[in-house]
Amino acid sequence: MATVLAFHAHPDDEVLLTGGTLARLAAEGHRVVIVVACDGAVGPPNDRLAEFRESAAILGAARAEHLGYADSGHGSRLYPDPPGRIRFARADVDEAAEKLAALLREEHADLLLSYDPSGGYGHRDHVKVHEVGARAAELTGVRVLEATVPRELAVLAFNVLVRVSRIRYTRQQAEAAGTPRAAITHRVNVRRYAAQKQTALAAHRTPAHGKGRSSRLFQVAVALPVPVFGLLAGREWFTEPGAVPGAVLDDVMRVSPG
Repeated sequence: MATVLAFHAHPDDEVLLTGGTLARLAAEGHRVVIVVACDGAVGPPNDRLAEFRESAAILGAARAEHLGYADSGHGSRLYPDPPGRIRFARADVDEAAEKLAALLREEHADLLLSYDPSGGYGHRDHVKVHEVGARAAELTGVRVLEATVPRELAVLAFNVLVRVSRIRYTRQQAEAAGTPRAAITHRVNVRRYAAQKQTALAAHRTPAHGKGRSSRLFQVAVALPVPVFGLLAGREWFTEPGAVPGAVLDDVMRVSPG
């Protein structure tokens, strides 16, 4: 059995991007450790870290840790650091990577799950996760898979959403999101773990009780019938840096040819 450390930006990202994969790994007997860079609060501290630990336990994780940084927020303005915390976007890459590397060494991790270079959709904390994860992998020699989404799917989602609601992303951002489908090395079927993934998502009560479109989408996601949720969120995608494009694997523990 292996140890897999999943590195994420914010509480709830662990579910949205890799929740089914982590539940599957834990069910198969692997040790799962989840680390979030940020505490889920742009302003004063809130309950997001407690919700994250609850979510991690639902997914079967043996350990859940916070790397120590505050959220950087989204948009053109980067607010000052809150008292006693540094926004992740301002973190020194080497310093943050050494913190992550220490956890990888402590856990004798066999696999690090991180993010693709765009951070999925360009959020500065997500891009920083990629940078810090890549550097930590260099420091430790651990194998890396980068969580992503097919770029074609991101463009399709943009085309649908722009017709039904106002969204803050542009077509150019959608066309730069994720990874081209041909470059994806792992496509994991997690429909069997849809109920577990949805329950873990529901543990994140703070975003569900907020205001705005993202909160409404969150509320809809946790209220969907499990079969529908599984249909919509039953696939998770990864790329293996340096791999030669070829057959797409369904198991993150299998190494792509490189």
